[in-house]
Amino acid sequence: MEIVASITVGLLVAIGVWMLLDRSLVRVVLGIVVLGNGINLAVFSVGRLAGEAAAFVTAAGAPAAAANPLPQALVLTAIVIGFALFVFALAVLKRSWELHANIETDRITAVAEEPAPDLPPPDGSAAWRDRP
Repeated sequence: MEIVASITVGLLVAIGVWMLLDRSLVRVVLGIVVLGNGINLAVFSVGRLAGEAAAFVTAAGAPAAAANPLPQALVLTAIVIGFALFVFALAVLKRSWELHANIETDRITAVAEEPAPDLPPPDGSAAWRDRP
């Protein structure tokens, strides 16, 4: 079972990185989600998938084949944080569409790197002061 989980982790991480390298912000956001799910599965598989007993400690002690509860708790927390990150990324995506009417990363970067309208031009001319 661990080999299937390892191959799945590798595929999810590879697909997530491939989607992060795209120019469309929609694919970048989806790449973040896929990459996060791959990392969550990796952390979960580290804690042994074949635990036959619950991770409860009784008066007799802990069972020998107990599942490790720490990776499960970490993954549960990461799922909640990942969902919040996904919603925030969708809000940023919506706002960039409203501001720029485009979701291509190169065009948004070009607009963001333009100088502010109240700054003097780089050639040093004073014509910018005469503008209303």
